[in-house]
Amino acid sequence: MMATEARDAFLQWMETERRAAPLTLAAYRGDLDRFLAFLTTHMGAEPDMGVLAGLSLADLRAWLAHEHAAALSGRRPTTQDRAARTRARRVSALRSFYRYLARHHGVDNPAPGLLATPRTRRPLPRPLPQTQALEVPEGVSDIAHTPMARVRDGALFMLLYGCGLRISEALTLDVRDLDQARALGDGATGDGVLRIRGKGGKERMVPVLPQVMQALARWLGAHPLPQPDAPLFVGVRGGRLQAGIAQRAMRTWRHMAGLPDHATPHALRHSFATHLMEGGADLRVIQDLLGHASLSTTQRYTLADEARLMDVWTRAHPHATDTPPDTAR
Repeated sequence: MMATEARDAFLQWMETERRAAPLTLAAYRGDLDRFLAFLTTHMGAEPDMGVLAGLSLADLRAWLAHEHAAALSGRRPTTQDRAARTRARRVSALRSFYRYLARHHGVDNPAPGLLATPRTRRPLPRPLPQTQALEVPEGVSDIAHTPMARVRDGALFMLLYGCGLRISEALTLDVRDLDQARALGDGATGDGVLRIRGKGGKERMVPVLPQVMQALARWLGAHPLPQPDAPLFVGVRGGRLQAGIAQRAMRTWRHMAGLPDHATPHALRHSFATHLMEGGADLRVIQDLLGHASLSTTQRYTLADEARLMDVWTRAHPHATDTPPDTAR
């Protein structure tokens, strides 16, 4: 078997068995494509399974060095932190590929496991203040070009902030999901419970506040074809709304409102988690609502809140700018 065939089989396995996210698959494909192209030049021929089995740690380091040199040459300009993240992803792609080869094709090569993974600094979440987050649904809907888009955008951004969803999670919902949310909710209070399919196909249950349910109900009344199997959020042609359209709408509004560049649809998810934490919600509860596999991911909101408090202190406390007295004698 040629290495390219093994690559395709690996990516298919990642998609079907591991339910890897589309962005992960695209990144791994790009990394492995470059890796195999490098090997073709490095070895003088298209690699097969024997070549993959016989690669040394020096060969793998040569590829990483080649990619780093290409970035420095200006073909793929990058910052130091981004370069570290890119290298870490490439090492992860190689290790995953070789684990698959060992399990399914008997290729046992320890070299990928010996590669050093650079430490990367994960950026802290950058939420919006509560007043700005609350203004987003109405603000974005006000600049929509059609009456249908105004109702749709208001409901979509109300859902993003009210439930802490990723934009991809919201846009994969169908009309039947809203019907089920009503059935699972409390009819007396008008709330609901949405079943969300998150990263890796993992499901979680997310409560929906009455205000959000009302916005979704108004949108369903304006929906051009509210059949159970239809996308909940549709574009002008009736197909599933694309994330880029929603992102562009918020980008346009934030420029008009004078908001910073980090005011994106995903910032509403950060805002949801941060505002819950500020209100006293348990970290484990926030983890479940966001669908984080690890509590350490959710704990970033604690660090972000500490950084925000420190910034407020340094700007507001009268002693923050004081110069310590010279006590030397």
